[in-house]
Amino acid sequence: MYEVIVIGGGPAGMSAALMLGRARRDTLLLDSDKPRNAATPAVHNLFLHDGIEPAEVRRIGRSQLAPYPTVDLRETRAIDVRSLPGKGFSVELADGSIQETRRIILASGLVDRLPHIDGLQPLWGRSVVHCPYCHGFELAGQAVAVIGCEPDRIQLAVHLRRFTNNVALCSNGGDLGRAGGLLTAAGIPVRPERITRLAATGDQVEQVLFESGEPLACDTVFIRTVSAQHSEIPARLGCDTLADGTLEINEFGQTTVPGVYAAGDLARRRAVPVPLAQVTLAAAAGTIAAGAIDQELLLTDVGLSALFIAMGARPGPETAEAALAGSRSS
Repeated sequence: MYEVIVIGGGPAGMSAALMLGRARRDTLLLDSDKPRNAATPAVHNLFLHDGIEPAEVRRIGRSQLAPYPTVDLRETRAIDVRSLPGKGFSVELADGSIQETRRIILASGLVDRLPHIDGLQPLWGRSVVHCPYCHGFELAGQAVAVIGCEPDRIQLAVHLRRFTNNVALCSNGGDLGRAGGLLTAAGIPVRPERITRLAATGDQVEQVLFESGEPLACDTVFIRTVSAQHSEIPARLGCDTLADGTLEINEFGQTTVPGVYAAGDLARRRAVPVPLAQVTLAAAAGTIAAGAIDQELLLTDVGLSALFIAMGARPGPETAEAALAGSRSS
């Protein structure tokens, strides 16, 4: 039986595996090799490696796991999981094998559902993007279009004026209400027509085309995506979710299911308003979850699980059963 199975081999999962490897915990890291940021050419806001290619992050991360003999890496995915009362979990893998573990870290991430606009999909991650912190700095001198009419789209359009004066908002037929006048006053033109498609050469967008009116020339388009869990495993485990579909966790990365932790953009604390989709933050979350698991297992194995529970942590499968037994005997 593994002590921890980490489901997901991105920054959160690799960081957790690294921490567990250094703690000499028997760990299995599962990587289906379908990273959320595969389409983008560079990772930004990553200290010491700003601008690095996503594939290079994965290569370096894997190479740094190699020296730790207690960490196994498999290029497969988890397809099912069931609880083993008093022991942990049984995880079925796509390669047909079944592995048992005392704890699970969910690091499988989110996937982006893109708006249904003709010509958008091939440009995603290149000249169609969604994050001003990942892509804003490079906008100097560019023409930028923001698609949508929601309050956060209006806020984004104003935000992007920090990088370029050539920003337009395309409401795609949506009603902006009084915000339309505010945008005009801020020097941001509004195109209310419905969008028919994006015109491009290769992966470089060139124009937004509408049902009526002149095309809008642009170099970069910002869209609003809808995120969903990349894996069905959190739902199979019964983890509670927040309104946006992310998993609810506490400060240590624990989900509402004893023994199951989560790290990366697929989870957030209730006090955090949105998922934090940055590589640095995902890696930090993986380290926190791994450290919490290591301490939980330590306290459980030496009989100090009550102390861990008293600290406000959710007990794992063994500690939950022991606590229940204790309450019955009392």
